[in-house]
Amino acid sequence: MISMNLFFRFLAGCLLGQALVHFLQAAEPDWPTLGEQARGQTVYWNAWAGDDRTNRYLEWAAAEVKRRYGVEVRHVKLSDTAEAVTRVLAEKAAGKSEQGSVDLIWINGENFAAMKREGLLFGPFLHRIPNYRWVETNSLPTLTDFTIPVEGLEAPWGIGRFVFLYDRARVSAPPRTPAALLKWAKANPGRFTYPQPPDFLGTTFLKQLLLDLTPNRRVLYAAATESEFVRITAPLWNYLDELHPALWRRARAFPMNGPAQIRLLGENEIDVAIAFGSEAASSAILTGQLPNTVRCFGFEGGTIGNASFLAIPFNSRSKAGAQVLINFLLSPEAQARKQDPRLLGGQTVLAIDRLDRSDRTMFEQLPSGVASLTAEELGTPLAEPHPYWMERLEKAWLQRYGVRK
Repeated sequence: MISMNLFFRFLAGCLLGQALVHFLQAAEPDWPTLGEQARGQTVYWNAWAGDDRTNRYLEWAAAEVKRRYGVEVRHVKLSDTAEAVTRVLAEKAAGKSEQGSVDLIWINGENFAAMKREGLLFGPFLHRIPNYRWVETNSLPTLTDFTIPVEGLEAPWGIGRFVFLYDRARVSAPPRTPAALLKWAKANPGRFTYPQPPDFLGTTFLKQLLLDLTPNRRVLYAAATESEFVRITAPLWNYLDELHPALWRRARAFPMNGPAQIRLLGENEIDVAIAFGSEAASSAILTGQLPNTVRCFGFEGGTIGNASFLAIPFNSRSKAGAQVLINFLLSPEAQARKQDPRLLGGQTVLAIDRLDRSDRTMFEQLPSGVASLTAEELGTPLAEPHPYWMERLEKAWLQRYGVRK
Protein backbone atom coordinates (compact mmCIF):
# COMPACT_ATOMS: atom_id res chain seq x y z
CA MET A 1 0.00 0.00 0.00
CA ILE A 2 1.30 3.44 -0.89
CA SER A 3 2.03 5.62 2.14
CA MET A 4 -0.02 8.76 2.70
CA ASN A 5 3.18 10.79 2.50
CA LEU A 6 3.97 9.45 -0.96
CA PHE A 7 0.36 9.95 -2.01
CA PHE A 8 0.37 13.62 -1.02
CA ARG A 9 3.73 14.15 -2.72
CA PHE A 10 2.29 12.57 -5.89
CA LEU A 11 -0.84 14.75 -5.65
CA ALA A 12 1.23 17.89 -5.13
CA GLY A 13 3.33 17.01 -8.17
CA CYS A 14 0.21 16.64 -10.31
CA LEU A 15 -1.20 19.93 -9.10
CA LEU A 16 2.13 21.65 -9.65
CA GLY A 17 2.26 20.26 -13.21
CA GLN A 18 -1.26 21.51 -13.92
CA ALA A 19 -0.41 24.88 -12.45
CA LEU A 20 2.69 25.09 -14.66
CA VAL A 21 0.61 24.33 -17.76
CA HIS A 22 -1.93 27.01 -16.81
CA PHE A 23 0.90 29.47 -16.08
CA LEU A 24 2.53 28.88 -19.46
CA GLN A 25 -0.80 29.23 -21.25
CA ALA A 26 -1.56 32.43 -19.36
CA ALA A 27 1.89 33.74 -20.28
CA GLU A 28 1.16 33.35 -23.98
CA PRO A 29 0.12 36.57 -25.72
CA ASP A 30 -3.52 36.82 -26.73
CA TRP A 31 -4.25 37.04 -30.45
CA PRO A 32 -4.50 40.86 -30.66
CA THR A 33 -1.17 41.17 -28.83
CA LEU A 34 0.43 38.60 -31.11
CA GLY A 35 -0.88 40.55 -34.09
CA GLU A 36 0.83 43.68 -32.81
CA GLN A 37 4.06 41.76 -32.32
CA ALA A 38 3.80 40.51 -35.92
CA ARG A 39 3.37 43.96 -37.46
CA GLY A 40 6.59 44.96 -39.19
CA GLN A 41 8.06 41.46 -39.19
CA THR A 42 9.32 39.72 -42.33
CA VAL A 43 8.39 36.07 -42.80
CA TYR A 44 10.69 33.99 -44.99
CA TRP A 45 8.30 31.33 -46.26
CA ASN A 46 10.22 28.37 -47.68
CA ALA A 47 7.93 26.64 -50.15
CA TRP A 48 8.16 24.47 -53.23
CA ALA A 49 8.12 26.66 -56.33
CA GLY A 50 7.65 24.16 -59.14
CA ASP A 51 4.16 25.31 -60.20
CA ASP A 52 3.31 28.75 -61.60
CA ARG A 53 -0.28 28.74 -60.31
CA THR A 54 0.91 27.95 -56.78
CA ASN A 55 3.52 30.70 -56.98
CA ARG A 56 0.85 33.21 -58.04
CA TYR A 57 -1.34 32.13 -55.12
CA LEU A 58 1.54 32.67 -52.69
CA GLU A 59 2.11 36.11 -54.19
CA TRP A 60 -1.57 36.99 -53.64
CA ALA A 61 -1.47 35.75 -50.03
CA ALA A 62 1.71 37.71 -49.34
CA ALA A 63 0.17 40.92 -50.70
CA GLU A 64 -2.98 40.46 -48.60
CA VAL A 65 -1.09 39.76 -45.38
CA LYS A 66 1.09 42.80 -45.98
CA ARG A 67 -1.94 45.03 -46.65
CA ARG A 68 -4.07 43.77 -43.78
CA TYR A 69 -1.58 42.98 -41.05
CA GLY A 70 1.63 44.79 -41.91
CA VAL A 71 3.59 41.52 -42.23
CA GLU A 72 6.06 41.19 -45.10
CA VAL A 73 6.11 37.71 -46.67
CA ARG A 74 8.95 36.60 -48.91
CA HIS A 75 8.70 33.34 -50.82
CA VAL A 76 11.97 31.43 -50.60
CA LYS A 77 11.57 29.21 -53.65
CA LEU A 78 12.56 25.58 -53.15
CA SER A 79 12.93 22.69 -55.56
CA ASP A 80 12.97 20.28 -52.60
CA THR A 81 11.62 20.93 -49.09
CA ALA A 82 14.60 19.05 -47.66
CA GLU A 83 16.73 22.10 -48.54
CA ALA A 84 15.02 24.13 -45.80
CA VAL A 85 15.07 21.26 -43.31
CA THR A 86 18.81 20.82 -43.83
CA ARG A 87 19.36 24.55 -43.27
CA VAL A 88 17.46 24.55 -39.96
CA LEU A 89 19.32 21.43 -38.81
CA ALA A 90 22.67 23.07 -39.60
CA GLU A 91 21.66 26.17 -37.65
CA LYS A 92 20.77 24.05 -34.62
CA ALA A 93 24.09 22.23 -34.85
CA ALA A 94 25.83 25.63 -34.94
CA GLY A 95 23.96 26.75 -31.81
CA LYS A 96 21.84 29.30 -33.64
CA SER A 97 18.71 29.09 -31.48
CA GLU A 98 17.39 32.51 -32.51
CA GLN A 99 17.31 34.62 -35.67
CA GLY A 100 17.09 31.60 -37.95
CA SER A 101 16.89 32.00 -41.71
CA VAL A 102 13.63 30.02 -42.11
CA ASP A 103 10.36 31.30 -40.64
CA LEU A 104 7.77 29.02 -42.22
CA ILE A 105 7.94 25.78 -44.25
CA TRP A 106 5.36 24.14 -46.51
CA ILE A 107 5.95 20.58 -45.43
CA ASN A 108 4.71 17.05 -44.84
CA GLY A 109 5.88 13.46 -44.71
CA GLU A 110 9.46 12.54 -44.01
CA ASN A 111 10.52 16.19 -43.69
CA PHE A 112 8.05 16.78 -40.85
CA ALA A 113 9.08 13.51 -39.22
CA ALA A 114 12.75 14.55 -39.35
CA MET A 115 12.09 18.02 -37.92
CA LYS A 116 9.94 16.61 -35.12
CA ARG A 117 12.51 13.94 -34.31
CA GLU A 118 15.38 16.46 -34.19
CA GLY A 119 13.49 19.05 -32.12
CA LEU A 120 13.47 21.61 -34.92
CA LEU A 121 9.86 22.79 -34.58
CA PHE A 122 8.25 25.65 -32.70
CA GLY A 123 5.10 24.84 -30.77
CA PRO A 124 2.64 23.48 -30.19
CA PHE A 125 0.96 26.58 -31.59
CA LEU A 126 -2.30 25.46 -33.24
CA HIS A 127 -4.38 26.26 -30.16
CA ARG A 128 -3.49 29.93 -30.70
CA ILE A 129 -4.66 30.07 -34.35
CA PRO A 130 -8.27 31.41 -34.42
CA ASN A 131 -9.15 29.95 -37.83
CA TYR A 132 -7.99 26.48 -36.83
CA ARG A 133 -11.44 25.98 -35.29
CA TRP A 134 -12.82 25.53 -38.81
CA VAL A 135 -10.43 22.71 -39.75
CA GLU A 136 -11.99 19.28 -40.35
CA THR A 137 -10.25 16.78 -38.07
CA ASN A 138 -12.58 13.77 -38.30
CA SER A 139 -12.90 12.85 -41.97
CA LEU A 140 -9.67 14.42 -43.25
CA PRO A 141 -6.05 13.38 -42.42
CA THR A 142 -5.24 16.59 -40.52
CA LEU A 143 -4.16 15.15 -37.15
CA THR A 144 -1.43 12.84 -38.41
CA ASP A 145 1.22 13.33 -41.07
CA PHE A 146 2.25 10.05 -42.73
CA THR A 147 1.27 8.25 -39.48
CA ILE A 148 3.18 10.76 -37.30
CA PRO A 149 0.93 12.67 -34.81
CA VAL A 150 0.93 16.38 -35.55
CA GLU A 151 0.43 17.40 -31.91
CA GLY A 152 -0.05 21.06 -32.74
CA LEU A 153 3.38 21.43 -34.37
CA GLU A 154 2.11 22.13 -37.91
CA ALA A 155 -1.08 23.52 -39.43
CA PRO A 156 -2.93 21.63 -42.16
CA TRP A 157 -3.15 23.70 -45.33
CA GLY A 158 -4.40 21.54 -48.20
CA ILE A 159 -5.68 18.08 -49.04
CA GLY A 160 -4.31 15.98 -51.89
CA ARG A 161 -5.62 12.80 -53.44
CA PHE A 162 -3.53 10.75 -55.84
CA VAL A 163 -5.28 10.41 -59.20
CA PHE A 164 -4.56 9.51 -62.80
CA LEU A 165 -5.27 11.88 -65.70
CA TYR A 166 -6.15 10.60 -69.14
CA ASP A 167 -7.24 12.06 -72.43
CA ARG A 168 -10.52 10.36 -73.29
CA ALA A 169 -10.10 11.43 -76.93
CA ARG A 170 -7.38 8.80 -77.10
CA VAL A 171 -8.13 6.44 -74.18
CA SER A 172 -11.58 4.87 -74.13
CA ALA A 173 -11.19 2.59 -71.10
CA PRO A 174 -8.78 3.93 -68.44
CA PRO A 175 -6.74 1.26 -66.61
CA ARG A 176 -8.07 1.10 -63.05
CA THR A 177 -5.69 -1.44 -61.49
CA PRO A 178 -1.89 -1.83 -61.53
CA ALA A 179 -2.27 -4.92 -63.72
CA ALA A 180 -4.51 -3.06 -66.15
CA LEU A 181 -2.08 -0.12 -66.25
CA LEU A 182 0.81 -2.43 -67.08
CA LYS A 183 -1.21 -4.12 -69.82
CA TRP A 184 -2.33 -0.77 -71.26
CA ALA A 185 1.20 0.66 -71.21
CA LYS A 186 2.55 -2.33 -73.11
CA ALA A 187 -0.22 -1.97 -75.69
CA ASN A 188 0.46 1.77 -75.98
CA PRO A 189 4.25 2.17 -75.64
CA GLY A 190 5.55 5.62 -74.83
CA ARG A 191 2.16 7.03 -73.78
CA PHE A 192 2.63 6.97 -69.99
CA THR A 193 5.26 8.21 -67.60
CA TYR A 194 5.69 9.49 -64.05
CA PRO A 195 7.91 12.16 -62.45
CA GLN A 196 11.37 11.10 -61.41
CA PRO A 197 11.77 10.31 -57.69
CA PRO A 198 12.59 11.96 -55.33
CA ASP A 199 9.93 14.29 -56.73
CA PHE A 200 7.07 13.84 -54.26
CA LEU A 201 4.57 12.91 -56.97
CA GLY A 202 6.85 10.29 -58.49
CA THR A 203 7.54 8.80 -55.07
CA THR A 204 3.81 8.74 -54.34
CA PHE A 205 3.33 6.65 -57.48
CA LEU A 206 5.80 4.14 -56.04
CA LYS A 207 3.95 4.08 -52.71
CA GLN A 208 0.59 3.69 -54.47
CA LEU A 209 1.89 0.66 -56.38
CA LEU A 210 3.43 -0.77 -53.21
CA LEU A 211 0.12 -0.48 -51.36
CA ASP A 212 -1.60 -2.36 -54.19
CA LEU A 213 1.09 -5.00 -54.59
CA THR A 214 1.59 -5.75 -50.87
CA PRO A 215 -0.78 -8.46 -49.52
CA ASN A 216 -0.63 -7.12 -45.94
CA ARG A 217 -0.66 -3.33 -46.07
CA ARG A 218 -0.21 -3.01 -42.31
CA VAL A 219 3.52 -3.63 -42.68
CA LEU A 220 3.79 -0.30 -44.53
CA TYR A 221 2.62 1.73 -41.53
CA ALA A 222 5.81 1.21 -39.54
CA ALA A 223 9.52 1.24 -40.25
CA ALA A 224 11.11 -2.00 -41.45
CA THR A 225 14.45 -3.77 -41.26
CA GLU A 226 16.59 -3.89 -44.37
CA SER A 227 15.74 -7.54 -45.00
CA GLU A 228 12.03 -6.77 -44.62
CA PHE A 229 12.35 -3.88 -47.05
CA VAL A 230 13.99 -6.09 -49.66
CA ARG A 231 11.32 -8.77 -49.30
CA ILE A 232 8.31 -6.41 -49.26
CA THR A 233 9.45 -4.28 -52.20
CA ALA A 234 10.46 -7.15 -54.49
CA PRO A 235 7.05 -7.18 -56.28
CA LEU A 236 7.32 -3.40 -56.84
CA TRP A 237 10.71 -3.62 -58.57
CA ASN A 238 9.55 -6.57 -60.65
CA TYR A 239 6.53 -4.51 -61.74
CA LEU A 240 8.62 -1.45 -62.63
CA ASP A 241 11.19 -3.56 -64.48
CA GLU A 242 8.34 -4.75 -66.69
CA LEU A 243 6.68 -1.34 -66.97
CA HIS A 244 9.70 0.86 -67.74
CA PRO A 245 10.41 -0.36 -71.27
CA ALA A 246 6.86 0.70 -72.20
CA LEU A 247 7.16 4.22 -70.75
CA TRP A 248 7.75 7.52 -72.51
CA ARG A 249 11.28 7.49 -73.95
CA ARG A 250 11.53 3.90 -72.70
CA ALA A 251 12.27 5.25 -69.20
CA ARG A 252 15.63 6.60 -70.36
CA ALA A 253 14.34 9.95 -69.12
CA PHE A 254 11.58 11.06 -66.77
CA PRO A 255 9.80 14.41 -66.32
CA MET A 256 11.35 16.20 -63.37
CA ASN A 257 8.06 17.11 -61.66
CA GLY A 258 4.28 17.20 -61.96
CA PRO A 259 4.00 20.38 -64.05
CA ALA A 260 6.55 19.01 -66.56
CA GLN A 261 4.49 15.83 -66.87
CA ILE A 262 1.27 17.85 -67.33
CA ARG A 263 2.94 19.66 -70.22
CA LEU A 264 3.64 16.31 -71.85
CA LEU A 265 -0.04 15.42 -71.58
CA GLY A 266 -1.09 18.81 -72.94
CA GLU A 267 1.33 18.54 -75.86
CA ASN A 268 0.07 15.06 -76.82
CA GLU A 269 3.35 13.41 -75.85
CA ILE A 270 1.54 11.03 -73.47
CA ASP A 271 -2.06 9.93 -72.89
CA VAL A 272 -2.00 9.10 -69.14
CA ALA A 273 -0.36 11.07 -66.33
CA ILE A 274 -0.60 11.32 -62.53
CA ALA A 275 -1.47 14.19 -60.20
CA PHE A 276 -2.43 15.09 -56.66
CA GLY A 277 -6.08 16.08 -56.88
CA SER A 278 -8.55 16.00 -59.74
CA GLU A 279 -9.11 19.72 -59.10
CA ALA A 280 -5.62 20.34 -60.46
CA ALA A 281 -6.69 18.79 -63.76
CA SER A 282 -9.80 20.97 -63.91
CA SER A 283 -7.68 24.03 -63.24
CA ALA A 284 -5.23 23.08 -66.00
CA ILE A 285 -8.16 22.71 -68.42
CA LEU A 286 -9.56 26.12 -67.48
CA THR A 287 -6.16 27.76 -67.99
CA GLY A 288 -5.61 26.06 -71.35
CA GLN A 289 -2.77 23.79 -70.23
CA LEU A 290 -4.83 20.68 -70.95
CA PRO A 291 -7.55 19.96 -73.53
CA ASN A 292 -11.18 19.73 -72.43
CA THR A 293 -11.11 16.00 -73.14
CA VAL A 294 -8.90 15.23 -70.10
CA ARG A 295 -10.58 13.45 -67.18
CA CYS A 296 -9.45 11.70 -63.99
CA PHE A 297 -9.71 8.25 -62.44
CA GLY A 298 -8.38 6.32 -59.49
CA PHE A 299 -7.47 2.72 -58.86
CA GLU A 300 -10.38 0.48 -57.89
CA GLY A 301 -8.83 -0.32 -54.51
CA GLY A 302 -8.52 3.35 -53.55
CA THR A 303 -5.72 5.89 -53.82
CA ILE A 304 -3.45 7.69 -51.39
CA GLY A 305 -4.81 10.79 -49.66
CA ASN A 306 -2.78 13.16 -47.52
CA ALA A 307 -2.57 16.69 -46.19
CA SER A 308 0.14 19.28 -46.68
CA PHE A 309 1.06 21.41 -43.68
CA LEU A 310 2.74 24.62 -42.54
CA ALA A 311 5.39 24.45 -39.82
CA ILE A 312 7.44 27.05 -37.95
CA PRO A 313 11.09 26.23 -37.13
CA PHE A 314 12.19 26.48 -33.50
CA ASN A 315 14.54 29.38 -34.25
CA SER A 316 12.30 31.43 -36.53
CA ARG A 317 12.95 35.14 -36.14
CA SER A 318 9.32 35.97 -36.96
CA LYS A 319 7.17 33.48 -35.09
CA ALA A 320 4.34 35.96 -34.57
CA GLY A 321 4.32 36.92 -38.25
CA ALA A 322 4.35 33.26 -39.29
CA GLN A 323 1.30 32.57 -37.10
CA VAL A 324 -0.56 35.56 -38.56
CA LEU A 325 0.19 34.25 -42.05
CA ILE A 326 -1.00 30.74 -41.12
CA ASN A 327 -4.21 32.14 -39.66
CA PHE A 328 -4.90 34.02 -42.90
CA LEU A 329 -4.17 30.94 -45.02
CA LEU A 330 -6.74 29.00 -42.95
CA SER A 331 -9.40 31.68 -43.40
CA PRO A 332 -12.46 30.71 -45.46
CA GLU A 333 -11.55 33.44 -47.96
CA ALA A 334 -8.03 32.14 -48.58
CA GLN A 335 -9.13 28.50 -48.61
CA ALA A 336 -11.95 29.20 -51.08
CA ARG A 337 -9.56 31.02 -53.39
CA LYS A 338 -7.14 28.10 -53.14
CA GLN A 339 -9.92 25.65 -54.07
CA ASP A 340 -11.13 27.73 -57.03
CA PRO A 341 -10.17 25.72 -60.15
CA ARG A 342 -9.83 28.96 -62.13
CA LEU A 343 -6.99 30.02 -59.84
CA LEU A 344 -5.34 26.97 -58.29
CA GLY A 345 -7.64 24.05 -57.49
CA GLY A 346 -7.18 22.01 -54.36
CA GLN A 347 -9.46 20.58 -51.69
CA THR A 348 -9.90 22.72 -48.60
CA VAL A 349 -8.99 21.51 -45.11
CA LEU A 350 -12.02 23.31 -43.65
CA ALA A 351 -15.30 21.73 -42.54
CA ILE A 352 -17.62 23.62 -44.90
CA ASP A 353 -20.77 22.69 -42.96
CA ARG A 354 -19.45 24.43 -39.84
CA LEU A 355 -18.74 27.76 -41.52
CA ASP A 356 -20.92 30.84 -41.29
CA ARG A 357 -23.53 31.08 -44.05
CA SER A 358 -21.67 33.79 -45.98
CA ASP A 359 -18.46 31.75 -45.88
CA ARG A 360 -20.22 28.57 -47.00
CA THR A 361 -21.63 30.53 -49.92
CA MET A 362 -18.11 31.31 -51.16
CA PHE A 363 -17.43 27.59 -51.55
CA GLU A 364 -20.88 26.78 -52.93
CA GLN A 365 -20.45 29.37 -55.68
CA LEU A 366 -17.14 27.99 -56.89
CA PRO A 367 -17.38 26.52 -60.40
CA SER A 368 -17.35 22.75 -60.61
CA GLY A 369 -14.31 21.57 -62.51
CA VAL A 370 -15.06 19.42 -65.55
CA ALA A 371 -12.43 16.85 -64.52
CA SER A 372 -13.04 16.97 -60.76
CA LEU A 373 -14.15 13.75 -59.08
CA THR A 374 -16.62 13.53 -56.22
CA ALA A 375 -15.74 11.84 -52.93
CA GLU A 376 -17.96 8.93 -53.98
CA GLU A 377 -16.11 8.56 -57.28
CA LEU A 378 -12.74 8.65 -55.54
CA GLY A 379 -13.74 6.12 -52.90
CA THR A 380 -12.04 5.60 -49.55
CA PRO A 381 -8.62 7.28 -49.36
CA LEU A 382 -5.62 5.14 -48.48
CA ALA A 383 -3.48 6.45 -45.63
CA GLU A 384 0.10 7.39 -46.39
CA PRO A 385 2.67 4.78 -45.34
CA HIS A 386 5.18 5.54 -42.58
CA PRO A 387 7.83 8.15 -43.59
CA TYR A 388 10.46 5.39 -43.59
CA TRP A 389 9.06 4.02 -46.83
CA MET A 390 9.25 7.33 -48.67
CA GLU A 391 12.92 7.85 -47.87
CA ARG A 392 13.93 4.24 -48.46
CA LEU A 393 11.96 3.88 -51.72
CA GLU A 394 13.58 6.99 -53.17
CA LYS A 395 17.05 5.72 -52.32
CA ALA A 396 16.34 2.28 -53.77
CA TRP A 397 14.77 3.71 -56.94
CA LEU A 398 17.82 5.88 -57.61
CA GLN A 399 20.17 2.95 -56.99
CA ARG A 400 18.22 0.69 -59.31
CA TYR A 401 17.35 3.04 -62.15
CA GLY A 402 19.98 5.78 -61.83
CA VAL A 403 19.68 9.57 -61.89
CA ARG A 404 18.38 10.60 -65.28
CA LYS A 405 18.46 14.06 -66.83
